[in-house]
Amino acid sequence: MNPQLDFTNKRVLVTGSTLGIGRTAVEAFLQLGATVAVNGRTAESVDRAIREMGGGARLIAAPGDLSDTAERTRTVGRAIADLGGLDVLINNAGRGDDCLIEDVTEGYWKRMLDLNLKAVFFTAQACVPALKKTRGSIINVASALGLIGGPAGSVVYATTKGGVVQMTRMMALALAVEGVRVNVLCPGWIDTPMIQRDNAAAGDDALYKYIAQSVPMGRIGTPQECVGAMLYLAAAQNSYTTGAVLSADGGLSCGH
Repeated sequence: MNPQLDFTNKRVLVTGSTLGIGRTAVEAFLQLGATVAVNGRTAESVDRAIREMGGGARLIAAPGDLSDTAERTRTVGRAIADLGGLDVLINNAGRGDDCLIEDVTEGYWKRMLDLNLKAVFFTAQACVPALKKTRGSIINVASALGLIGGPAGSVVYATTKGGVVQMTRMMALALAVEGVRVNVLCPGWIDTPMIQRDNAAAGDDALYKYIAQSVPMGRIGTPQECVGAMLYLAAAQNSYTTGAVLSADGGLSCGH
């Protein structure tokens, strides 16, 4: 084990963690000694993910739709109780549905903001009392589109992620005196099941080709590369880092 990345006996809640970046984060923290609460919208998806990761006492089921107020309160409270406290919150749950400006409805707007922005804030709020006791850490997961412009259909998504970036800065200021660090990770194009589905739907590897052409490093990123940045932000050795905006985007945001 890398002594710089030792999370032995740490308690971690990763939201939106049955697939993609969140699932990879659970596996990484678990490998580094942590006990991790796995969150997804349904008990079935969470139980399946835990079985696929091998089960065991250091994987805690925390199902619940965080965009719903009652479910979020119940889910977060139970996760912290089952973990026996909390050292790290990874605020990862979100959605990326595309919609052109002229097609945006109030229902779509509400769905996007309820999960991508509102749930991020209130999940953090619910975790703060436990994190104050441990002088813990919050890592909000935004997007490169919280920093730069993007495809026409991503206007509402980018709005939510830009909000997460500024929310992180404000939380960091408010909680610094309490010893709670708050940072934000902005992934670029990462090879998750969602991107794989979109590429398949486009045909002829069109999305992957677009990514290779638009990203300075010339390729899509892996979930492991994204989670490596997340572990850096969570590590105790980086206890002087708060309010930081860390991009894991292959240089995408540098060109804007």
